[in-house]
Amino acid sequence: MPDFAEIAKEGPKAFITFFFDILETIVVAFAIFAIVYLFIASPHEVIGRSMEPNFYEGEFLLADKITFRFREPERGDVIIFKYDDTHDYIKRVIGVPGDEVYVNNGEVYINGEAIEETYLPAGLETANGNYMTPGRKEIVPEGTVFALGDNRPHSSDSRNFGMIEADNIKGRAIIRYWPLGELSFIPKPEYNL
Repeated sequence: MPDFAEIAKEGPKAFITFFFDILETIVVAFAIFAIVYLFIASPHEVIGRSMEPNFYEGEFLLADKITFRFREPERGDVIIFKYDDTHDYIKRVIGVPGDEVYVNNGEVYINGEAIEETYLPAGLETANGNYMTPGRKEIVPEGTVFALGDNRPHSSDSRNFGMIEADNIKGRAIIRYWPLGELSFIPKPEYNL
């Protein structure tokens, strides 16, 4: 901590120098924060119930913005994406480009195989939606992903609005940092494919 009495003895020039030193520190700190926020990672609040029981409303996640510059989204990644001009959604990638996806008898199928989703409660069934109607099979196009909420009965996701453009993905959730008691890295599940 600076000794203000010593600065006062040195006169007004010392006060001006001290002021500009503090200002420089604040500007550098703000610039570092802005670079991190814009290009490296950003915080996101979970809003709604679509990812329960794995993520709850009011939790805060840190989204990595770098990963998808070097690789495409992968099955199991939890993504934050721009849904419209005012809303960001959080969902889990289930289908990647080239995958054939469909929902049948309460299960999600990828390339003809029912996938095991160990992060879902036992017995939870996946219903069809407005887009993924019964019997409809879709090939995930290049530059898109098929993503679902973990709370299947209460999630608006690719079953309803279709594929998610990779350009709309803001980042990959990597850390849950609030509440502090839930601080953890977000694991990526393995699939039986």
